Amino acid sequence: MTEDKVRDLAGRILGFTDSSDAKSGVGQITSFNSLGFSGIKDRPDGWYLPSKPFLPAIILETKSTSIPLKQVHIDELLKNCKIARTKYKNVVGILYNGDDIMVFLNGLRREGESELQNKEYYLGLFSQDRINKGMIYLLTKRINDSLHIDFGIKNLYHRMIFTACALVAKRYGASLVAGMNYQTFHTSIHSTLAKSLEEERKQNQKIDILLDVYSEIKMNSTENQEAIDNFIDWVSQISDNINSDFWNGEDVMGIFFNEFNRYKKKSEHGQVFTPDHITSLMYRLVAVDKNDLVGDFACGSGAFLVKSMCNMIKEAGGVNTHKATEIQKTQLYGIEFDREIFALACANMLIHKDGKTNLRQLDTRSEEASRWIESIGITKILMNPPFEEKYGCMKIVTNVLDSVPAGTKCAFILPDKKLEKHGGKKLLKKHSLDKIIKLPEKTFNEGVTTSIFIFTAGKPHKDKSIFACYISEDGLETVKNQGRQDIRNRWQDIEDYWVEVIRRQSGDDSIQWVIPTEHMSYQMPKPPFELFEEDFVSVLMDYELFKRDILSKDFKEEIANKILYQSHASEDVDKFIFTIPKESNHEEN
Repeated sequence: MTEDKVRDLAGRILGFTDSSDAKSGVGQITSFNSLGFSGIKDRPDGWYLPSKPFLPAIILETKSTSIPLKQVHIDELLKNCKIARTKYKNVVGILYNGDDIMVFLNGLRREGESELQNKEYYLGLFSQDRINKGMIYLLTKRINDSLHIDFGIKNLYHRMIFTACALVAKRYGASLVAGMNYQTFHTSIHSTLAKSLEEERKQNQKIDILLDVYSEIKMNSTENQEAIDNFIDWVSQISDNINSDFWNGEDVMGIFFNEFNRYKKKSEHGQVFTPDHITSLMYRLVAVDKNDLVGDFACGSGAFLVKSMCNMIKEAGGVNTHKATEIQKTQLYGIEFDREIFALACANMLIHKDGKTNLRQLDTRSEEASRWIESIGITKILMNPPFEEKYGCMKIVTNVLDSVPAGTKCAFILPDKKLEKHGGKKLLKKHSLDKIIKLPEKTFNEGVTTSIFIFTAGKPHKDKSIFACYISEDGLETVKNQGRQDIRNRWQDIEDYWVEVIRRQSGDDSIQWVIPTEHMSYQMPKPPFELFEEDFVSVLMDYELFKRDILSKDFKEEIANKILYQSHASEDVDKFIFTIPKESNHEEN
């Protein structure tokens, strides 16, 4: 392409058109002088200059596809960027020849750029927002207490869903302001949800369940105006954090659940919400990338799908890239059987900037679910199915493995002994169990110890041994009323260490090679047998008392009395033995 064609193409991709917010365009004859930089005759090939100088600007330099990008072209671009920085604090410089691209932020090259994106992507590179998880926990606690006490919502999931719907509505522009009465407040959320879901219904009719469940939530009290105003304020603050581009896949519903879980020790529907750090670990263990089709067919609130979406989009270059839209629309698939939890998953995906995820309310054990899974062509599975057999745990695992393409990597969180106790060896006739990663004992608050089981679907296991290891600590600490959190930022280093150990299958003392005909779980080492002198003396003493028909309890009481209450506490213990009455019927040997 000629330089003119490259310039025009770049203008279309970037979306450079004039607006009331910015001067924007491409061309050869427009000088900086005419763009408001007095006396500067230099001419950029493209420009995006916001009316507000505290916002980032963009300067474009183009070459024909026949001209390789060289230092002289970089110098020309940076010269123009320096001109722009006389008015703008932050300037993005883009050098493009139709094939190759270089991007500079305030003169420093940004590595890893391979494709020209629209302007929103580059403007977002200067965002300084950070996620304040501590504040989200605090606000969630306040919201939960208010919904439970001030509004009288007793059902755990209803509190979660009501909050999630308010967050979705805020994301889509609902007018939630202090002073509105409950009816106006409730209606504003409902109408915004209904309007925002119009496009999503074209892909997923069942997303209407979110509206239905929201409408069914009943309040015991709706007259407390202070409580309504507080709820609106708290939801608005959380919404500002969630909408940041720096949100990195943390499961909002998981944070909610850590707080709400104070009111209920165990969920009613077999749901065990997956901690965020474990979703991150599993994503890496099966090497998910931006081109994968990811499935979670017992998705709960959608933790694995949210984590996958955010990580895949980050790899693709950010939420404003063309690939991000493709990921959201065609690469994430979930099934949830429980109607209210399904609504929660829908809300969670919408909160995280995705209304297009293919979620279905189905029973994963059914033929209908199997046919749907088969039709997708899934490439990676991340799942934490309900543990109890009454919810069909092993049937879910079996149906998923049987329904995905051969070679698909499938990671499941299961109780340590689940495969051993419930016919897991049958799976090995058709599928290969590659790795068992035992998780820290405190990973879940349900009193069950768990492991990650990684399968390769459609490939018989045969007689090979299984790699196994034990992550004994995750670095998290319990925060009062807020669950276990990584308050000392230890997990990332721990995760990096274990990902490398598991990749190499060496480097840690916990590693085992499990023989599947003997076990299908990590085998905790048995503590070595130790005998101490105190144990030996105790056994001899018990035997001596037995021979003399003396009750041990009376003997110990007599000694205690002598020591505590007599002046001659060091008197020979043997004298006590002969003064304690014989009460047993043992015969002398």
